[in-house]
Amino acid sequence: MGDTMAEFPIKLLRGRPPKHGGYSVIHSSALPRNRRRLLRYLMAVRAGLIEDLGPTEADLSTAQKILIDRVVQKLGFMRCIEEWAAEKGIFENGQLKSPFSDHYLAYSNSIRLDLQALGIKPPKKEIIDLGEYIERKEKAQVKGQDKSNKESKNGK
Repeated sequence: MGDTMAEFPIKLLRGRPPKHGGYSVIHSSALPRNRRRLLRYLMAVRAGLIEDLGPTEADLSTAQKILIDRVVQKLGFMRCIEEWAAEKGIFENGQLKSPFSDHYLAYSNSIRLDLQALGIKPPKKEIIDLGEYIERKEKAQVKGQDKSNKESKNGK
C-alpha cells in the first residue's frame, strides 16, 4: 500500500467536528456556555408540565417526575441542535447533517411518547358530524336569503 491520497476515496476532515452541545445535555446534564435563554426555557417547560399534571411537584408520582425530567433533558438536546442548525444550516451536500439524520427525529418521537405516557393530550377540537354541518349551513343560507328579501322589499 502506498501513502498517496488517491487510495482514500473519502475526504477526511481535519480538526474537531462541529459541536452543537446537545450531547453535553444528555451526558452531564449541563448546558453549553451562552445558553442561558435555553435554560430559562427548559425551566419554564418543566414547571408547566408539573402544573399540568399536579399543582405541585409533591403531588406527582416518582414515575411522573422521572418522565418529566427525561422530557426536559431530551428537549434540551433537541433545542441545542435547533440553535446550532439556525447558525450552520441543516443540509450539507444535499443531505441532512449528522445530528438531524442520526438522532433528532428519534428524540422528537421519544418526547411525544413520553408526553403520551404522562397523559398529556392535545386540546380537543369540536368535531361535528356531516349531518349537523349540513343543517348549520342550510340554516345560514336561509337566514341570508330572508335578510336579502327583507332588504329588497324595504328598498322598493
